[in-house]
Amino acid sequence: MFKNLLNKTEFLVGLTLVVMSLIIGIINPAFFSIANLFDILRSATVIGIFAMGVLIVIISGGVDVSFTAIGIFGLYVTVKLLKAWQFEGSVVVALAIAGAIGLVLGLINGFFISRFKLPTLIVTLGTSALFQGFMLFFIGSDYIRDIPAGMAKFSMANLVTITQVDGSKSNLHAGVLILVAAAIIVFIMLKYTMLGRGIYALGGSRESAERAGFNIRKIEFTIYGFVGLLSGIAGVTFGSLMRQANPFSIVGTELDVIAAVVLGGASITGGRGSVVGALLGVLLITVMNNSLILLGIPSDWQKAVVGIILIIGTGLPAIQNRQAERRMNATLAE
Repeated sequence: MFKNLLNKTEFLVGLTLVVMSLIIGIINPAFFSIANLFDILRSATVIGIFAMGVLIVIISGGVDVSFTAIGIFGLYVTVKLLKAWQFEGSVVVALAIAGAIGLVLGLINGFFISRFKLPTLIVTLGTSALFQGFMLFFIGSDYIRDIPAGMAKFSMANLVTITQVDGSKSNLHAGVLILVAAAIIVFIMLKYTMLGRGIYALGGSRESAERAGFNIRKIEFTIYGFVGLLSGIAGVTFGSLMRQANPFSIVGTELDVIAAVVLGGASITGGRGSVVGALLGVLLITVMNNSLILLGIPSDWQKAVVGIILIIGTGLPAIQNRQAERRMNATLAE
């Protein structure tokens, strides 16, 4: 049984997370404080929402690098609109508008990918530059610090508040609920729907999925539209947490999200991945970034460390697959 667990990526990632946390906690006990735990969950929220979208793309055999551009586009345009309308209502309206904008932009990706069968990486690289360039040229490039009242109120919304012995308070931000909702929706989609089976089938083999009767074009439209929807929501969540709309934010953080999903067991070639694994990968990346600060390591090293982990995370499964193929070939030869 234990041997079977060692073959599960989710178990290995979880074990790595526990060991890393113990080592960091021994070096700096502040790591185990409630305040730091809440900070980690807060930091993981936006990355986690993005990761839920990236997960289904990678399972389908694609690579999307436009989700951060969609996220900041949705945030910036939404803030501009709400300020022009002088809207002071709930953040739900901002989330809905940004989600709708993200959906439209995601469907643009889906159109080019499904209609012309273009490589997903090339399409999303192009649309990422297109979306960002369009926003900066036609909509604006100024920092907006006075965000709408609904978003500002949401930035201070706490799910849990704990008073420490010294009288200080530690707060768990309510944005975590958005991540939980996204994770539940993606989990149900992948595990219990025909769409989920189609996504896994597409990642395994496009030709086989077509022969099995799946509508590939419809699946790809749905995938990239859904990723756009989640990205728009993640953008507004990020803007609310930061209390600003910066058109230059988020873009460039794609590596962290993709690394988290791949480390969580999603195969970069498609056909494999899980929500639990992706969430563990997000926590691992977040803890690692958080721990580098606690240990006094310069933040410039964070990208280098993430890159190294990404190489290891993609390299080890490849080595394991080769070894499995060799053992199978040796068995067949006997």
